[in-house]
Amino acid sequence: MVQDSPDPESLRCFLAALRAPTFRAAAREVALTPAALGQRIKLLEDRLGVALFSRTTRKVTPTEAALALGPAAERALTALHDCVRAARGEGERARVEFVIGTRDELGRSWLVPQLGALRAAMPWLRIHLYFGQGNDLLHRVRAAEIDAAITSTRFADPRLTALVLHEEEYVFVGARTLLRKTPLRRAEDALKHTLLDAGADLPLFRYFREGEGAPDLRFAEVLRLGAIGPIAHEVLRGAGVAVLPKYFTAADRKKGRLVPLFPHVKLGSDHFRLVLRAADPRRTLFDALAAELRKAPLR
Repeated sequence: MVQDSPDPESLRCFLAALRAPTFRAAAREVALTPAALGQRIKLLEDRLGVALFSRTTRKVTPTEAALALGPAAERALTALHDCVRAARGEGERARVEFVIGTRDELGRSWLVPQLGALRAAMPWLRIHLYFGQGNDLLHRVRAAEIDAAITSTRFADPRLTALVLHEEEYVFVGARTLLRKTPLRRAEDALKHTLLDAGADLPLFRYFREGEGAPDLRFAEVLRLGAIGPIAHEVLRGAGVAVLPKYFTAADRKKGRLVPLFPHVKLGSDHFRLVLRAADPRRTLFDALAAELRKAPLR
């Protein structure tokens, strides 16, 4: 009857006895006395519930069970050795592959430029990319269609968890060319302007609407363009005004193409997060990835 699994030292002694011509020679190989080696072999036989050697007054012969155990014992000791090396960071680590989802403009401006550095820092990791938006990314993580998503989309789903990466600040902007013709300085001026946003619930404009000291603005119309990239393009073209991420508009604001509106209002902010399934057993690997991602500022 099997009592428990064999211990590594007993397997090491067994393999020495299997290879050596005598127990005395095997005992020398593992630095034990013949009697101590015999005790180790007897302990292993008791644990496995089988006889491993046939003993006579003249010789000790491996049984069929011993011959069958030999290759498995070799693999077991090799696997244990690999476990120690992996824990100590020695040797080659097994490759891990993640599919990471994010929105297009964040991927192009921030994540893709990091891929080389990520591979150097984490050579065992291969990152594949999926581009999507907000709730689509969350749905695909939840359905295990992608492994994780980098997004600032809010959620209250206990099946998901998140690792904070970077704070995302926002600014309410319009094109200088548009504002010269149609100023937007007072609340009533908004009735002459078009608000550009991503969706019907105005996920970007809410950072202004919820900001400290924000006036109540009503616009001539609202156009939903689905993503930050198209919104920024249309704002620069003078087609409307919008709330956009500070990092994404920094160059155009510096060159004067975009002008902040109602600068006294302190807009709300959010955070980019690495969103993953709460029950994912690879949490420590995601922690390591998040730590590397935090090293690169938003751009």
